[in-house]
Amino acid sequence: MRNAAIIGTAAIPVRKYQRKVEDPIQVVEHEMVAKLVVEAMTDAGVDKHEVNSIVVAHPRPYTKQKYFSTFMANYLRLPCSGIVMETMGNGMTAALAFDKAVDEILLGRSDVALALGVNMEMSVTAAEHMENSVRATGDVDFHSPAGFTPISWYAMDAMRYMHEYGVTREQLASVAVKNRYHASMNPLAQYRTLITLEEVMAQRPIVEPLGLYEVPPRGDGAACLVIASEERAKALGRPYVLIRGRGFFHEGAHQINEVPNDMIRFIAAETAANTAYKAAGITAADLDFAELYAPCTIVEVLVSEALGLAPRGGGARAAQEGETRLGGRIPVSTSGGLTSRGHPSYATPLYNFVEVADQLRGRAGQRQVANAELALTSNELGNYNAALVHILEARR
Repeated sequence: MRNAAIIGTAAIPVRKYQRKVEDPIQVVEHEMVAKLVVEAMTDAGVDKHEVNSIVVAHPRPYTKQKYFSTFMANYLRLPCSGIVMETMGNGMTAALAFDKAVDEILLGRSDVALALGVNMEMSVTAAEHMENSVRATGDVDFHSPAGFTPISWYAMDAMRYMHEYGVTREQLASVAVKNRYHASMNPLAQYRTLITLEEVMAQRPIVEPLGLYEVPPRGDGAACLVIASEERAKALGRPYVLIRGRGFFHEGAHQINEVPNDMIRFIAAETAANTAYKAAGITAADLDFAELYAPCTIVEVLVSEALGLAPRGGGARAAQEGETRLGGRIPVSTSGGLTSRGHPSYATPLYNFVEVADQLRGRAGQRQVANAELALTSNELGNYNAALVHILEARR
């Protein structure tokens, strides 16, 4: 049985890169991504001729170049007998690209594969972007006419959670404060200025009860990971990150479940995590930190509970009491999370893997988790109606 490992990473800081369509000078996405490929392969210590598969997170529609994966194969001059393809799955898009690249290694079709993605969305207005988002995340004949957006369903989760467990707004808001503290030490983060609980609480509401600092900002971004067989990773004589277990579950619902259920229990995350824990031969208690796909403060709370990082009803209190902060019992979102590191959604999962690879290779600087050996990443589709979880381990 082959194993797969992350051996190289590269990413650009999350911010605005793309210009308005009428501007005379434009960002060229394939040039940006090609530089990251070179950086990631230099980090990995492998030659381009070893790459046999390229899996690309499908870009947003605001990227003009179509068939981006084959275009990149051409631009990089990388003939492949493994696979050249793109993945699509809304917020899980880049996680699927990573997972498919891992499959190429496990199947023996490649010894070295690339997983890469670029997300450009800042050239269009917020209204145009939201119109596209609403059509993608709901039933166009039911949700879309009502303007039912992802942030609105997260807000309903927050209201229900506060009602069920007596959680306060301040406890939820403490997640944003914690994440900004982590982001302040991350050169890839979009927002790095420290914020206080009072500042979070004072921001204008976006969808009640979530305020400006508790929802994800828009941003552009791009990242590349080099994945290899463990045999190739060992031969390099460098630290690498072993993919030790993974799990996936889709509850058969499109973004949100219209069948009455426990709306603040993320069943897909629970199920995927249990599969990943079993495959890795560990429990949640064995983890040293976790990097989560959590667009809002409430999502980090609920998915932390689903993954077994905190008891049900205890996720917000864990953040308030410092348990999920660097130096705490189980640091969560050490990159700064989606609310502060940024959320270029079709590339976001790759940023999560970059953070884990930096931590497990001891390269996270001031935000380094001491003696980090085991980590978890989670990625979602919709309101965690589907989840993809990976367990990763440091190998030095």
